[in-house]
Amino acid sequence: MKAILALADGRWFSGKALGASGEVTGEVVFNTSLAGYQEILTDPSYRGEIVTMTYPQIGNTGLNSEDVESCKPFLSAFVVKEACPFPSNWRSQMSLDAYLKEQGVVGIEGIDTRALVRHIRDCGAQTGIVSTTDLDPESLIEKARKAPSIVGCDLVQEVTCQQPYDWYEGTWNLAEGYSQDTETERPFKVVAFDFGIRRNILRNLVAAGCDVTVVPATTTADAVMKMAPDGVFLSNGPGDPEPISYAQETIKQLLGKVPLFGICLGHQLLSIALGGKTYKLKFGHRGGNQPVLDKTTKRVEITSQNHGFAVDPDSLGDDIDVTHVNLNDQTVEGIWHKKYPAFSVQYHPEASPGPHDAHYLFDRFIEMLERHKK
Repeated sequence: MKAILALADGRWFSGKALGASGEVTGEVVFNTSLAGYQEILTDPSYRGEIVTMTYPQIGNTGLNSEDVESCKPFLSAFVVKEACPFPSNWRSQMSLDAYLKEQGVVGIEGIDTRALVRHIRDCGAQTGIVSTTDLDPESLIEKARKAPSIVGCDLVQEVTCQQPYDWYEGTWNLAEGYSQDTETERPFKVVAFDFGIRRNILRNLVAAGCDVTVVPATTTADAVMKMAPDGVFLSNGPGDPEPISYAQETIKQLLGKVPLFGICLGHQLLSIALGGKTYKLKFGHRGGNQPVLDKTTKRVEITSQNHGFAVDPDSLGDDIDVTHVNLNDQTVEGIWHKKYPAFSVQYHPEASPGPHDAHYLFDRFIEMLERHKK
């Protein structure tokens, strides 16, 4: 079956349908990771986005029931050069095409992804449409132009949990898979805001010694403090941080009362709560090989990233230290507050699969909890 991907600026690509049939719009972006496509598919941070993989063949190792970051895929559509129809891996349970069909995700393969990525790099990420039903390029281009932008849109409400829940699952190991321990009493009580949280963040918090309760994005500061947490985690999530005003206000009220650690969208929301501003990047940072300098240690980390917005360094006050910077474009990758026990990073130290250069940040959070608890 034929499929077409069209961009709002008039560029379009013809290919073959992959996964479910239908028509969807979203912001067309690209990810440079060679592996981890299942984690990308199920990362809630991709809500509202049509994700293009730059690696030419995707699906070689199939998909399984373990390597997921949430309950389902949240992205709008999936774009690949070639989808492997016969995966080969001892953990594989189904092919990429079968998984996308099962989950109702529209995809397209067989297009020139190099040309598409070069176009996005030159012209910027923009609204697009993937369709297996309407095959008229001009019609699709017009639909893409009329589709809403993610700028100014609150996508967190579409991915956050509806009720609080406790999380007990730890990290994965070859012999047993993911550990499940509901009996062990852990030393630190942590409340984790779900702005679109990845499960591997929760697993790493549990492995670090945290008793984790996940709460909806709209949970108030009073409700959090009634839980008597030792610390609060601010999760990753999709889209523009500016319209998430309820979370910004909650973070303001929590500052100074309890240690805070934020990742990705959580980093942006913490920065805004501290008086900073954010802006949209031309085509974002999405991949597993972004070099970041930790200014406190002078060490360079190779990091996994997924964001289309960044914090404006000139908007940050004197009480905030920029601790990490991206070595590709010098954007802000981490902050630390000089007075309050609060810090955050733009990238993903919990990345699954790797790199794991930044895993020490969970230890920093634990050290902060220990100091604050004394």
